[in-house]
Amino acid sequence: MIRYLYLGRVPYGEALRLQEELVALRTAGRIGNVLLLLEHPPVLTLGRNAKRSNILASDELLAARGVTLHEINRGGDVTYHGPGQLIGYPIVDLRSLRNPGGGNRLGPVNFVRLMEEALIRLCGDFGVSAGRICGLTGVWCGLAPAQLPSKDPPSAGPQGERKIAAIGIHVARGVTSHGFAFNVTTDLRDFALINPCGLTGRPVTNLENEIAREIEDPQSLPSLESIAHRAARQFGLVFNQPILAVESVAALRAQAQASAESVPEPPAPAAPDPDLPVPEFPAEDTPLQIPPEIERLRRTKDRPIHA
Repeated sequence: MIRYLYLGRVPYGEALRLQEELVALRTAGRIGNVLLLLEHPPVLTLGRNAKRSNILASDELLAARGVTLHEINRGGDVTYHGPGQLIGYPIVDLRSLRNPGGGNRLGPVNFVRLMEEALIRLCGDFGVSAGRICGLTGVWCGLAPAQLPSKDPPSAGPQGERKIAAIGIHVARGVTSHGFAFNVTTDLRDFALINPCGLTGRPVTNLENEIAREIEDPQSLPSLESIAHRAARQFGLVFNQPILAVESVAALRAQAQASAESVPEPPAPAAPDPDLPVPEFPAEDTPLQIPPEIERLRRTKDRPIHA
């Protein structure tokens, strides 16, 4: 089972600490797999492979725009998070999942591909065609028909690859952290602060714009929380796991506490039987003199050994 929780808008540092707490609990086996869904105030994150040169704005401009900066241990380069963007942090033990296609356990790359698939299907929920680009992790719109997961070509409209979701994870002792950023109504002008994921010449898009491109009479988007519930449902389908909403972080902590309390204490050593004699030392299995076999070896220890 995957339990999921929508947290609303959470400062990045607070979400990072929560991830670390849940990763520790998952590694210890005190909670099951968890998917955190939320959004962040404006923030730039630098992955392990990030180049600072991919941040195009000065520190002064970032401060003036209220954009914070964090260096983290996920894979990938620099990315932007902000209001109107659905963030997903799966805290998952890969050893607990099977590859739906082959039945084998999931590796990190398989896990990323399935996350992409869940977000591609989420786009499809809103009538938006999306797919992958070989060698570029993430989810893209505006692809040629041959690149799309479906045989149906995209609706008429401006072409050109546009990134709608970025993905970057960290895996330690089989447990994942970090995850995806899916642009829903994100202000795309903020991506001008960086080369997103270290790429140039690859524009970024959001679900709101893609719906306007592909649907003649688009309806207003539901709330980010409603879209989070749809995303969770797609994760359950793609990973072939029951998906269950959790009320709060406190509920997860209570689960962890209950798990800790249910672990039985090791049995106390039995009290000695007063009717049995107390053994005297040296014990019966301790030789009181050197056995003859050992004595013979001692006498011959200086003799040469012939091969």
